[in-house]
Amino acid sequence: MLLPVLSHAKDKMLAMNQNLVIDIHPSRCIDYQQQKKVQKQSHNAVADLAFPEPASGYRADIQAKYASRYMAVANSPLATQAGCEVLAAGGSAIDAAIAIQAVLGLVEPQSSSIAGSAFMLYYDAKTQKVSSYDGRETAPAKATPYYLLRQNQSDIHSVAPVPSARRSGRSIGVPGVMKMFEMAHKEHGHLAWRGLFNRAIDLSTHGFTVPQRLANAIEVNRQELQLDANAVKTYFRANGQPYLEGDKMTNHAYAHSLTQIAQQGAEAMYRGPMAKHIVAKAQQRIGDDKARTAITPSLMTLHDLAQYKAIKREAICDTYRDRYYICTMPPPSSGGIAVLQSLGILENFDLQAYPPQQIENEGGIPNVMAVHLIAEAERLAYADRDKYVADPDFVALPGQGSTSLINKYYLKQRAALIDLNHSMGIAKAGEFGSNLKLGQDQTQEHGTTQITVVDTYGNVSSVTSTVESSMGSFHMVDGFLLSNQLTDFAANPVDDQGMMLANRVQANKRPRSTMAPTLVFRGTQVGDFYIATGSPGGGTIIQFVVKNLVAMLDWDLDPQQANAMINFGAMNSVQTNIDHSNEKLALQDLVKGLEAKGHVVNKNAQTSGVSTIMRTTQLSNGQMTQKLIGGVDPRREGVALGDGGK
Repeated sequence: MLLPVLSHAKDKMLAMNQNLVIDIHPSRCIDYQQQKKVQKQSHNAVADLAFPEPASGYRADIQAKYASRYMAVANSPLATQAGCEVLAAGGSAIDAAIAIQAVLGLVEPQSSSIAGSAFMLYYDAKTQKVSSYDGRETAPAKATPYYLLRQNQSDIHSVAPVPSARRSGRSIGVPGVMKMFEMAHKEHGHLAWRGLFNRAIDLSTHGFTVPQRLANAIEVNRQELQLDANAVKTYFRANGQPYLEGDKMTNHAYAHSLTQIAQQGAEAMYRGPMAKHIVAKAQQRIGDDKARTAITPSLMTLHDLAQYKAIKREAICDTYRDRYYICTMPPPSSGGIAVLQSLGILENFDLQAYPPQQIENEGGIPNVMAVHLIAEAERLAYADRDKYVADPDFVALPGQGSTSLINKYYLKQRAALIDLNHSMGIAKAGEFGSNLKLGQDQTQEHGTTQITVVDTYGNVSSVTSTVESSMGSFHMVDGFLLSNQLTDFAANPVDDQGMMLANRVQANKRPRSTMAPTLVFRGTQVGDFYIATGSPGGGTIIQFVVKNLVAMLDWDLDPQQANAMINFGAMNSVQTNIDHSNEKLALQDLVKGLEAKGHVVNKNAQTSGVSTIMRTTQLSNGQMTQKLIGGVDPRREGVALGDGGK
């Protein structure tokens, strides 16, 4: 039975957990139509094929969004609207994030899924505490270090999974995102769980207009999707052609699944019919195409699903320049440590002396020295990340754990390795004693999305959610895609020198991630909330988050300017990334300046999706009032929505 739906025709809705009628104002949550009128450039820059999703242009001239009490930012207007409606109804930041995720799984399935994974930082304004929630997938109990490398894990001569590790069932992990949300909702939810899926159920049932990025993803992945009858039924029209941008699409199976989850809780996905369907789909051996393509099945079982648990971990936090306190995600994500390491190294340099030029023009053009320093700091951080960071329940971090990796003295030593005049190219990991004989693992993560919310009570959620590569494993069941998250593990458990890798596959282990949902507070402790941010982008998430934080904290850019600024940075490789998505900017001098310092510049489009909210104080009518400022990424389709006010 379909639950009551929030609609534009309604002015009020029931706060189900309090039996109170709460006024809502839907008009405050639909002005994304105004934001969609911005100019969208045709995209001539070459897309980086290493990225999880193709570049889709750059929306120039987006203005920062202002609000007085609450705001949501996500990479889909329909999803952001769903979150904003929940906030307007008195919902908390976790309530809104759940509503947003439910819609994203429908309209942006290439980036996230209710059967994917997520990490979340949550700030509770009442207790002034930051909580970290881990909803990462796990490997099946039957998996060994050779799970992704051999069909028969115990036979060294066995062939690899077919048609590829990703397209096989071996890439599918035990999903975690809904268990994570349910855990957080029990602690921080204001509205009843069952009402948070209404908008997504409504859109699934009555249809939505296919956005450009979804249409692109279907087209790019059409060959792989056609091996799955459920995916064909969902993403292709009756004539066999994929849905195009502007078409109307429904997903009744998704509506049914969400209704079950709404009524029964997340457990509906982990036991009973839906769980059986997930396991059967993961274990599929023959494709649904005419050629009946062979597929290596997953070894996931119903017991794996029933035993899955989300984990509440302790966020990792540190100061930045003794003016800000930054909290982010701990392992199994490597993103948080790498962000804090990069910033800790950069503290040793005066970045304020190297501001961007033309800030008023989409955040401007970065200074050569600034890009050089930031890229070098990131190389050093990635080197540590590649060697040491994995699921902490299986592989311990070196020294005293994360505190050793972000230690100020250690990072000052790392900063001393930076040559102001020449790039180091490839950095070496730091040394923490001879007991850690680990190899370097440069396995890169892929597709993700970002949800950022501030509610009227001052609570904040920053969620990075993922299906891994674009449209995950291409296995579809009950209206949603299963992820290929396990390919975030190192396929080969040893490196070229025969050294074991920390991020190798092990039974019930969580693959390393780069997701870095981040919260910033003024001062040197949690309390005075300032910024919430995060980004999709696979292995380059670290670069996107660092760029945005430096832009706001060192160069005083607002969230929209920071998001719009060209992306730049480096993994631990000889290449330095300079994003050419914004065709308005002349970047020749920047590129030449970096090349003069020995950088090998990668000019391909870097498709981020940063969603940022900043809280600031402004003078209004002679009084100081607090405002929220939202910024969206012009490289995706997102919007910022709130209760208005400027």
